[in-house]
Amino acid sequence: MLRVMVIANLFVLAAAVMRSRQVADLGGQFLVGAAFAEPVLIVSLTLLCAGRRALHSLTYPAAIAVVLALELALAWAWGLVFGEMFPDQAPASFARAGFFVLFVTGVLLVYFDLRARALSPAIAEARIQALQARIRPHFLFNSINAVLSLIRSNPKRAERALEDLADLFRVLMADNRALTPLAKEVEIARQYLAIEELRLGGRLQVTWRVEEMPADALVPALLLQPLVENAVYHGIEPIDTGGEISIEVGLAKGELLIRLTNPFRASGDRHAGNRMALANIRERLQLHFDVEAGMRSRISGDTYEVSIRLPYIMAPR
Repeated sequence: MLRVMVIANLFVLAAAVMRSRQVADLGGQFLVGAAFAEPVLIVSLTLLCAGRRALHSLTYPAAIAVVLALELALAWAWGLVFGEMFPDQAPASFARAGFFVLFVTGVLLVYFDLRARALSPAIAEARIQALQARIRPHFLFNSINAVLSLIRSNPKRAERALEDLADLFRVLMADNRALTPLAKEVEIARQYLAIEELRLGGRLQVTWRVEEMPADALVPALLLQPLVENAVYHGIEPIDTGGEISIEVGLAKGELLIRLTNPFRASGDRHAGNRMALANIRERLQLHFDVEAGMRSRISGDTYEVSIRLPYIMAPR
């Protein structure tokens, strides 16, 4: 939505430049153009967002026709209201104003169509990179060794660990391009940490703060598990005494927030691997949500923190 607003306002600015006879008139012309264009833009984006499921059921040409007709109808309706409210600033020709709206809408549709075509290979490539980054050989070997050590002493626990390991790798190898329920992501992360606790023992302490978590929220698949894996590999393993991983999930101002902290000890090779994994997650967030999602990481003393914000999308019931 933000990208649409920026591009549309750039066209309004270009139109203001062409209509201005001198530099002093530019600000006034832009304000008049924005006052006409912004309500049409906001209402149309709201309606398109509300009716996106209906649009998805249409063929591509039919959906384009619906969008263009909607924009033209809104421009005409708002033009009448605008003319009554500001008769001195009303467009000289509603036909010209309607053509401008259709032109901007057409440019936006072409832009997003080309962008979608350009990003389609990137989505597949990001999925491949994500799987390669997560299925680390050391994790597989260490997990199997941890299970083997329990077979004689605690066979029931070893059996549960093998079940967790099988579930985890089933998820890792699946097609993970679609959004998945947040509750499922949390369960996968818990299964992973349960396996790591077998080999790390008391060195690994985990605190979950998920009381206010919206379990029906949809998030990119394998969003949380790589974060906790990074926390174990880069935060717990390098420290002989281990440490605590804190995971917090909740809502704030209508957005979903995920915050994870772990101990930090500088290490060149490990830190480089951490940056690579975080860049992978950041790229997938951008592919799914564009500028509506973001991720930040920071070091505060001996603590490393990663925070993610993304839109709160409820799973259909």
